[in-house]
Amino acid sequence: MAPRFDFSDLWAKDTRRGTPVVVKMENPNYSIVEVEEPDSAFQPIEKSRGKNAKQVTWVLLLKAHRAVGCLTWLATLFWSLLGSVKRRLSFTHPLGSERLGRDRWLFTAIKLFLAASLATLGFELVAYYRGWHYFKNPNLHIPTSKLEIQSLFHLFYVGWLSLRADYIAPPIKALSKFCIVLFLVQSVDRLILCLGCFWIKFKKIKPRIVEEPFRYDDVEGSGSEYPMVLVQIPMCNEREVYEQSISAVCQLDWPKDRMLIQVLDDSDDESIQQLIRAEVTRWSQKGVNIIYRHRLVRTGYKAGNLKSAMSCDYVEAYEFVAIFDADFQPNSDFLKLTVPHFKGKPELGLVQARWAFVNKDENLLTRLQNINLCFHFEVEQQVNGVFLNFFGFNGTAGVWRIKALEESGGWLERTTVEDMDIAVRAHLHGWKFIYLNDVKVLCEVPESYEAYKKQQHRWHSGPMQLFRLCLRAILTSKIAMWKKANLILLFFLLRKLILPFYSFTLFCVILPITMFVPEAELPVWVICYVPIFMSLLNILPAPKSFPFIVPYLLFENTMSVTKFNAMVSGLFQLGSSYEWIVTKKAGRSSESDLLNLTDKESKKMPNQILRGVSDSELLEISQVEEQKKQPVSVKKTNKIFHKELALAFLLLTAAVRSLLASQGVHFYFLLFQGLTFLLVGLDLIGEQMS
Repeated sequence: MAPRFDFSDLWAKDTRRGTPVVVKMENPNYSIVEVEEPDSAFQPIEKSRGKNAKQVTWVLLLKAHRAVGCLTWLATLFWSLLGSVKRRLSFTHPLGSERLGRDRWLFTAIKLFLAASLATLGFELVAYYRGWHYFKNPNLHIPTSKLEIQSLFHLFYVGWLSLRADYIAPPIKALSKFCIVLFLVQSVDRLILCLGCFWIKFKKIKPRIVEEPFRYDDVEGSGSEYPMVLVQIPMCNEREVYEQSISAVCQLDWPKDRMLIQVLDDSDDESIQQLIRAEVTRWSQKGVNIIYRHRLVRTGYKAGNLKSAMSCDYVEAYEFVAIFDADFQPNSDFLKLTVPHFKGKPELGLVQARWAFVNKDENLLTRLQNINLCFHFEVEQQVNGVFLNFFGFNGTAGVWRIKALEESGGWLERTTVEDMDIAVRAHLHGWKFIYLNDVKVLCEVPESYEAYKKQQHRWHSGPMQLFRLCLRAILTSKIAMWKKANLILLFFLLRKLILPFYSFTLFCVILPITMFVPEAELPVWVICYVPIFMSLLNILPAPKSFPFIVPYLLFENTMSVTKFNAMVSGLFQLGSSYEWIVTKKAGRSSESDLLNLTDKESKKMPNQILRGVSDSELLEISQVEEQKKQPVSVKKTNKIFHKELALAFLLLTAAVRSLLASQGVHFYFLLFQGLTFLLVGLDLIGEQMS
């Protein structure tokens, strides 16, 4: 019988003295080998045990297989991305590039800037490969004597260095310092707004209804205590969204004898007019007090449409007017949540509700828009409403006191921001505004870059038009001096003029120039830390969008060229300053249950709907139903945006120059910003236009 050995004692701590041994078991014999130290006996043997050449080979093969699989996945992803880009660009029509029109001045300036940058880069590359590394150290000695000059090209290069240091760098430094000051002022303004929003949340401050809500007077349901409310739905060629907006407004919970709905159709397409008229007829037969209006002379865009509707004689019987754009879908309790705030507050002129977006998660473009709009409503509108009782009317999802509109001069057609115009004039006449952050109205944001760009152009050129027109009225008004200062310095200059100016000038002009003029190089905190801090402030109201902070920062810098162009056009009355293009809608709706209910009611009561309808109306309804059944062919196109592409090549050229100078942060910022401009210029963000 083989001897037994108890190995447990050998693993214990030093509790037994003697010479330690290790047993090597070999079948069928046993051998005992003496060793001096227990550590050398056990630990190295355990670590080096169990791996032979074949096992190492298999492990290496497995790791190589994983690496090849990862590379294959990356290559497939990159190839599919290129395929998607190629398919997207294949929809680019030969005439589908952006029409510059009278805004060609900015594109020409960018092209000249790009040509100068490319020439300077070539000049610097030749100098770099000849060993003249003066640009790596701006304080380096520049050759001046003839003995130090190596050639005629060297002489030109030395002359360029002297010209750059003595004449080009000082004005760039001055302009960059000015933009940095504006940048910091804007950052302080954003920080104060965020602190105000936190204070509102902490103290739970919000507008409250002073008196009891309205009641029905008798058992029959007569709402004589309810005020008369006029509801307006201005629209123009809104084929995709007219049905859901009319359906939502017609189901507002308000006494039918105290409410009138005006569908203000400015469509120039007769087929769309027919569809909208038939929809109005359908709801009218259900007992809804709704009328259809169409102007023969379509002047003044939306302001002209609203002005024409307010000139009707029956409007005198109404006290309030609620306005909804064609893509807005208010909840049934909207009027009961907004109109009671006017009770007992004769100085109140406007109650504004918040927007909510049904397609905010549709693509990257809609997600980035949601960040901006959430900050606008959650922070700007709410803080100004609570502390100042003034903010810019959003043009929709609001209720006006008709007396405030009339005393302020009514709707004017002088700008493309008629909503901001009437808000400023009402503020100058002493009317107060209330913003309800907890009352939300569903709507859409543009899903294509072209539609979003046109919308932003109108939103940034209009305020500058308005500023030129109403500056004199602000200065001569009877409101308090601090209100005048708030209107001029904060509302117009800081948030409408300075923001697009410094954003475009600092990141799209000065930063690329400083790569070729290192004497005026911007510090890292200007191009990295402060923008990230600003983006964090903007993204706080939409915390779910935090993973998109870097794309948001890059995209906002990309949009600065559009906003800067619009700001200059509006300020100096250039070609496209008075251009109104209806924002393209997709017709998306999260209120599917509401629409399904409408369809079911239409199917349940066909006789009731058609009762009392004339033969011409019946024929029109049947034609509309046939028209809806016909398939609509939609062809999507891709556009090329010249200014964005030119800036993309400019920033990438500056990135190459910064790479020669070993400027890490500047290089990465210019590289990714240039690629963002390239993607936007090729219309690779958002949906394609149909």
